[in-house]
Order: sequence, then C-alpha cells, then structure tokens
Amino acid sequence: MSRDRRRRGLRRRDRNALIAASLTALSLTASGCVVVHGEREVLPAATRAEAARALSAFTAAYNGADKAYDRSLDEDRVAGALADIDGARLRAGHLNSPAGNPHHTPLELTDAKYTIPKKAGWPRWFVADARGNKGGDVRWLLVFERDGLGEPWQVAFLTLVAPGDVPEFRTDADGWAEAVPAGSAGLAVPPADLSARYAAYLEDGGKTFADGPQTSGWRATRRKQAEKPGLVRQYVDEPLTRGDYAPLALRTADGGALVFFASHHYEKQTAAAGTSVPVPNRDVQALTKGRIKQSLTLESVSNEVALDPAGSGAVSVLGRVQGLTRAQGG
Repeated sequence: MSRDRRRRGLRRRDRNALIAASLTALSLTASGCVVVHGEREVLPAATRAEAARALSAFTAAYNGADKAYDRSLDEDRVAGALADIDGARLRAGHLNSPAGNPHHTPLELTDAKYTIPKKAGWPRWFVADARGNKGGDVRWLLVFERDGLGEPWQVAFLTLVAPGDVPEFRTDADGWAEAVPAGSAGLAVPPADLSARYAAYLEDGGKTFADGPQTSGWRATRRKQAEKPGLVRQYVDEPLTRGDYAPLALRTADGGALVFFASHHYEKQTAAAGTSVPVPNRDVQALTKGRIKQSLTLESVSNEVALDPAGSGAVSVLGRVQGLTRAQGG
C-alpha cells in the first residue's frame, strides 16, 4: 500500500471517529445527560422545584424520626449544628421512651419561599423560609446544602425568626440571589469571623453585637444565674467554623448580609460543700455520663442567624436555636 493511500485511510478513520464523537455528544445533549463542571460554572444551587422537593423530603424524614425517636430516619437529611441538636434530642427521647414519641405532632411547613444563590464550587446551598405550625408566630429559616450532585440535600442550619425580621435579598434579573464569601471584607464582621466574635462577646461583652435577647439579654441571664446560694455556674463559649459548621451568607438588598453560623457552649454547675446539684430533667439525665455528685457540665451547640451590615455598625442576631448535646456528672 502506498504512503498516499495510507494517509487517505487515516484521514477517513479520523473523520469517522470525529463524526461518531459528534453524534455521541449530540445524543447526550438531546437526552439531557450533560456533565457540568460545578466546581467552575457559576450556576443556581438548585431549581425552585428541586428546592421544594428538598423541603418536602426533609419534613417527611424529620416527622418520621420524631414520631419513632429514631435518628436513623433523618440522619441523611441533617448536617452540622442541626444534626448535633436533632441527634441528641432523638437519642434522649429514645432512651426515655423506646416505643416512640407519645407527644408527636407532625411538623407542617407552609408558605415556603426559596432564596437560591448562584455560585461556583461546592457546597451548593439555598435557604427555605417557611411558616411552621410550631414555635409560635415565627418563620422557619432552613439552610439546605450538599457537597455533590449525587448527595442528598441536608439542613445544616435551622433558626426561627420573627416574620418582619427576614430581610430583602439582592437578586439578579432572573431572581437568583448572591452568596457572600466567608472572608468578605466589606461587612462589619467577615462571616468567617462571626462565630469567634460571638463567643468572645458572650464571655467579655463589647460593641460588636447589637442589644437583643440573643446577645445582651443572654449575657444578663447568665450573670443572674452565675451565683445562687449553694450553686455556681461557669460558662465557656467556643466557635464552630469547620466543615458543615462553616458560615453561609446571603447578600441583602442594602449591601449587607444575612449570615448563618454556629457556636459551641459549656455550662458547669458546681454545688457547694454539703449541697448537691439540682436534679436535671429526664432528657438531660439521658444524655449525662457519670454520676452527678458535686458538679454537672452541660455541652450544647447552637446555630444563629444575624444581620451583618455593610461597612460598619453592630451585628444584629435575629434568632438562635440551641440544643444540649451531652453532659458529664462529677
């Protein structure tokens, strides 16, 4: 075979391979099976229909776990701070009532609104704002996130706020929101620093946070409880910022941000000689290791939502949900 014929044969094979590859790509596009590199493309975290399905799946799993006091029924739908709080609650409930929750009332979330940011990279996340049938006249803010296309949507942050406290968000022409980077320097406090600043404020005070029930009010309650006849309470607060506890923030219409973050808290109760620590309730007892004699250390996790203003000013903590995760007698 001549060199020219070999070259023509190679060109035909190359052309045929190119046509086959093009037909394959066309077939994938037509079927909707297109691979999108989520780590590079700036895309909405979810469609609105997908967000609604995620909320429905979470609610069903949460209700099933609450009714049975069985953590395995919703463990793939919760993460981070909520997983700690919810998991401890279910564990204590199961220990005290192995047959299930005799006071179960299904959670109903209605009038749901979804704020979905466009962003590159993982995790993808969005916020559901709904009216719940528990907790009074409040809005339930649930932050859903996932680390990949094959992963389920999980709720990492859950807070309750007054209806008028939910801010207006900055959105583009298509209604997609803007995620604020954790290290953003254009805010009063970068979201990445809020947990540490909150822990420091609870212990030492300061001007970082505006007065309110979750800031100055909580500090006042602690001062009041710190020393009572025969009992001393000591507090330690720590930031939670890694992995599923990392803060997430949405740009508000005024240029600030609504930030979701978590924190870690300890309360040690020590009884004076000749007295004893007050007997805790059954749920606390269920989560307590060791015998309670002269002291009891309570460990809890909380998640907060705060308005972080643009430029400077005090950060307003709008809501906080806290739950005991373990306790130690001594």
